Amino acid sequence: MENKVVISSESFEPEHIFESGQCFRWNKVSDDIYKGVVNGKIITTKKCGDKIEIYGIDQKEFEDYFENYFDLKTDYKKIKELYSKDPQLKLAIEYGHGLRVLNQDPFETMLSFIISANNQIPRIKRSIKLLSKHFGEYIDTIDGEEFYKFPTPQVLASAKVEDIRELTRVGFRDYRIVRAAQMVVSEEIKLDELYDMKREEAKKVLMQVPGIGSKVADCILLFALQKKDAFPVDVWIKRIMETLYLNREVNVKDIADYGREVFGENAGIAQQYLFYYGRENKIGK
Repeated sequence: MENKVVISSESFEPEHIFESGQCFRWNKVSDDIYKGVVNGKIITTKKCGDKIEIYGIDQKEFEDYFENYFDLKTDYKKIKELYSKDPQLKLAIEYGHGLRVLNQDPFETMLSFIISANNQIPRIKRSIKLLSKHFGEYIDTIDGEEFYKFPTPQVLASAKVEDIRELTRVGFRDYRIVRAAQMVVSEEIKLDELYDMKREEAKKVLMQVPGIGSKVADCILLFALQKKDAFPVDVWIKRIMETLYLNREVNVKDIADYGREVFGENAGIAQQYLFYYGRENKIGK
């Protein structure tokens, strides 16, 4: 932990970020400390008053990768001021004031959300940890815990489906993991090209991959491909939007369209505030 970068804690609350369902390799160590594996490195965040200390990277690594990963160039203060004109969203923002949308690796995010389908967060985290342990590269052992990089597409593309199922406990998602990796390696899916596509075009490409439906595609678009107008709708967002905004039952596609229409170019950020607030407070359940 000798390398350290210090940033402001304004609009940066680790608990709000790492417990909001957008990432699965960060874990709480104590009230103020989270540890995760990002870009092949073991990273620790520690909240110290009005500062966030980030251990495991130097200033150059921060500027080259992690500044974008933590979305630090986006003005969340301005976004919150705009969205706080909406009384319902204002409550969500006050509850999750330090939330940010991470810009994660697209391959890792794609497989993580394929695993997330019809699944619960503890099981998703366990499967991703096992996938990394058995198919990823070893990084280090800290306090008795081994850390591994997320597997490369090349390794997973050549893995046996039965080995994925047996070793990582992903169930029916085993084939989908291997096939997604194969499509990336063969360049049937060129993830880097999706950044420059419009959201709907990129979504159609992603949905060619087995295991990627509308909601999973929207998660990948928002949490990895920087499409902040993506509005993923899961069971929680459906309940929240129906309870707080629509006052009736509405199909998933119409909720996503409504979210983008109402919240605009940063609809995905609004979605995260609403998701975190609604799930934590069991709104609509």
